[in-house]
Amino acid sequence: MPTSTPGSADDGSDAEDRALVARIIRADRFALEQLYRRHAAWITARLENRCGDPDLADIAVQDTFIAVWKSAKGYRGDGQVAAWLWGIAIRRLIDQLRRRRPTPMAAEDLHHHARSRTRPVSFEDDLTRRAAHSELGPAFASLSPDLRAVLVATAIDGLTTKEAARLLGVPQGTVKTRLMRARTQLQEALK
Repeated sequence: MPTSTPGSADDGSDAEDRALVARIIRADRFALEQLYRRHAAWITARLENRCGDPDLADIAVQDTFIAVWKSAKGYRGDGQVAAWLWGIAIRRLIDQLRRRRPTPMAAEDLHHHARSRTRPVSFEDDLTRRAAHSELGPAFASLSPDLRAVLVATAIDGLTTKEAARLLGVPQGTVKTRLMRARTQLQEALK
């Protein structure tokens, strides 16, 4: 079972994915099932790394493939299908995180909860925690959210500037400019 991800070498699997999307446009449910089998595992793993909550990641994956079914015509074909799927998936995860409402907790439960917490740490949280003890941490934290988002999309997620632009909903030139500004600011902060 192929597990291509955005930025991976094109070994023909993207051509197969494009053929599946074309069939999904024609309402072929079997094609959707095949696309799901090809990509759901790596999308789920990456979303879990992002949020640390398998249930939220699962909901976001399901929402991703529902969106693919409903709007496969939205795939313009100007990037890898895997990158297109990742863009949908990360937006669905963000939607789930926005919907999540904190539940009040009694003070005595709060201390016990903090000690017994076993939730996995997200990749970004782990990276930020590790970087905080190095020169990179404060430099990364000093970047604006827009610049950090571009760095995460390109450096961590491995997306091209074109794919990052689609993911972030900004023009490709804006991604390139933000990436250049982020690099410059990081270099200045690390001098």
